[in-house]
Amino acid sequence: MFKQLLLLFALCLGMGCSTPNLPLSLTYKGYPVNNSTTDTALTNLIQPYGQNVNKTMGTVIGFANSTLFKKLPESGLGNFMADCMRQMASKQYNQPIDIAFMNQGGIRASINKGNITVGNVYELMPFDNLLVVQEVKGAVLEQFFQLIAADGGWPISAGSSFVIQHKKAINITINGNPLDPTKFYLIANTDYVANGGSNAAMLKNIPFQNRGYLLRDALIDYIKDLTKSGRPINPTIENRVIVSNE
Repeated sequence: MFKQLLLLFALCLGMGCSTPNLPLSLTYKGYPVNNSTTDTALTNLIQPYGQNVNKTMGTVIGFANSTLFKKLPESGLGNFMADCMRQMASKQYNQPIDIAFMNQGGIRASINKGNITVGNVYELMPFDNLLVVQEVKGAVLEQFFQLIAADGGWPISAGSSFVIQHKKAINITINGNPLDPTKFYLIANTDYVANGGSNAAMLKNIPFQNRGYLLRDALIDYIKDLTKSGRPINPTIENRVIVSNE
């Protein structure tokens, strides 16, 4: 008994035996934040950074001949982005790419007619998605096309096409040739889709090459390359994706 009392005494010394103080009530007070609320010190701190960001985002890197926006089943904007992915992936990974895909939901803005700035590209692609490359067997690639068809169509790069009939992909061609279920194709995608995003579960377990190259940076580099060659951004509808009602 004495040992138990001694142990209890030691615990009280270590932890305190007083009754804990608990609040009986809580009160809240709102503080309005509006344009008249200014923290001068904070403003002075971030002002140099804000100026640099605004300068970078306002940098003109290209010119669009017309306003580009996304739509189903095919759009000039989607074609432009898919072509960028194929060309810049081929350049970045130093190997020919058979086809590139841009998930429709990943296109987050339009590009207005006129000058294109770095900020416009950030609005178009606000996520830090990476441009990656996968080697995919034709049979699996066909499953991917079926997913795209059921979703109403995604942008694909030039030289390839398919028809959506009753939400199914038919007449699939890669580089002008019918898709071969036994052949392996090198495709460019975002790491989001390659990891199974947008319901692309068939791609999830396929290894992909990753150089840490952001799709956003690829778009900026692609636009700069076109501008250096004297070419504006002027994509067209090429019937890469067609919906058939037959």
